[in-house]
Amino acid sequence: MKNVDVLFEDDDCLILNKPAGLAVQGGEGVGVSLDDLLSAEFSPRPLLVHRLDKDTSGIILTAKHRDAASYFSGIFEGRDIQKIYNAVCEGAPVPASGSISLDISVKGSMKKSETRYKTLSTSEVLQLPYSFSLLELELGTGRMHQIRKHVSSIGNPVLGDDKYGNFALNKAFKKAGGAKKLFLHAKTLKIPRRNGGIIEISAPLPSYFEIFLPRTPILTKN
Repeated sequence: MKNVDVLFEDDDCLILNKPAGLAVQGGEGVGVSLDDLLSAEFSPRPLLVHRLDKDTSGIILTAKHRDAASYFSGIFEGRDIQKIYNAVCEGAPVPASGSISLDISVKGSMKKSETRYKTLSTSEVLQLPYSFSLLELELGTGRMHQIRKHVSSIGNPVLGDDKYGNFALNKAFKKAGGAKKLFLHAKTLKIPRRNGGIIEISAPLPSYFEIFLPRTPILTKN
C-alpha cells in the first residue's frame, strides 16, 4: 500500500488514490491488484463498490462492512453521486465546453450515456506537431470506458490511450520523452453519506500531468 494514499476514512468507508498501472481486481495477467493489497493490509478487508480501469489513476471508494457496501453500491447504481475526471486530450474540443451523448454497448445492449466536459487549458509541449487540451469531465452515466470512447468519438482522444487513442501521437509523445501513461485521472468524488451529509474528496493529479497544467486558463463560453 506504499503507493496508494488514503484520502479519507470513517466508520463506513476508506477512500484511496489509486496509481495508474494498478489493477483494481485480480484476473488473467494481473500480478498484484488493489484488492490483494487491501486484503494484506486490513482485517477485515475493505470491500470494492466500484471500479477504475487499470491505467486510470485517482479516487476509489471502498466499504468497511457489508451494510456500507450495499448502501454505496446502490448509490453508484442510482447515479446519485458526482464523479469528475481530468484528462489530457489531443487537440481541443469544439465547442470548448459541452456534452457528449453516445450510446455504448453494455453486455450486447446499447445504453444511453452522457459526459459533460469543460476545457481548462490548451497547450503545445515537447515540440511535437500536435496540440493538447486539459479537460474536466463529469460523468452523467458510468459505462465502461465511457470517457475514453466519448472524447475519441469527437476527435479528441485521451493521450496515452492504447485502445481508443491516436496511436501515432502516443508513440511520438513517448519517443519525445513523455510519460508512458494514460492521461486520465478520477479527480473528485461527491457522494451522500449513509447517516446524512456529503463526502466530497479530491485526489491530486499525478506528477506527469504537470507539463499540461494551465498557467493562463483559457476563457470559455457556456
